[in-house]
Amino acid sequence: MSPNRDALPHPTPFKIIFLAVLFGLIGYMVVVLAGLVVYPPLPALIESLTSPEILFAIELSLITSAVSTALCVLVAVPVAYSLARFSFPGRRIANTIVNLPLALPPLVAGVALLIFYGPSTFGRMLSGWGLDVIYTPLGIIVAQFFVNVPYMIRVTRSAFETINPRYEYVARTLGCTEWGAFRQVTLPLAQNGLVAGLVITWSKSIGEFGAVLMLAGATQMKTETLPIALFLNISTGDLDLAIAASVILIVIAMASLLIFERYADSRGAF
Repeated sequence: MSPNRDALPHPTPFKIIFLAVLFGLIGYMVVVLAGLVVYPPLPALIESLTSPEILFAIELSLITSAVSTALCVLVAVPVAYSLARFSFPGRRIANTIVNLPLALPPLVAGVALLIFYGPSTFGRMLSGWGLDVIYTPLGIIVAQFFVNVPYMIRVTRSAFETINPRYEYVARTLGCTEWGAFRQVTLPLAQNGLVAGLVITWSKSIGEFGAVLMLAGATQMKTETLPIALFLNISTGDLDLAIAASVILIVIAMASLLIFERYADSRGAF
């Protein structure tokens, strides 16, 4: 018997059952999402997609998600590197706290942010300085950052952990400083992981709803991101506008996942 015989496609009841479950799930998801896209007539969908409300929601979503994702990257890179490379007291506790928003319902995170930036001493201090976070576009950015920075940290940390520390040691023996080794060796090697994390974090920021609703509210044409537009219009019975927002979110999610899988698979790290 050839040693590679078992590696060849060979239908068995085990494989057939498991693949049937796989493709059954895929078919179910495709039918559900495709049904949403094709439900409204095409002219009605195009009209909704080009309506002032949806265009405003797209613009606000793109701006706030870009800013919050940039903040996530700035914070996630040093945090992820610290967790991946350094040993320090309380490291496990620090890791748990950093990842806590992943386990929290977004509504709970939103309420916590609402209290922190509202009636707390810090919130009143910010308000006294004229910096309002609650029910403003700034609140959208704050909510997106708080909920999504753990995702960026996890992906970035995974990217750093796949890199052998010896590369950095060798760079330092050749005259690089710690910062130089990090910038010239580690970051380029982690590039694909960083891109993957950036894309998925940006996609999740655009789709963030619960925390944004709690902190920034749902004010039409003011704090109306795409998920908020979906919520407002489905609440008032305007199904066409709600579907338009949903279609845009589906397209963004699919494109982001494709890019994420492309860069994640190229490193084999995720």
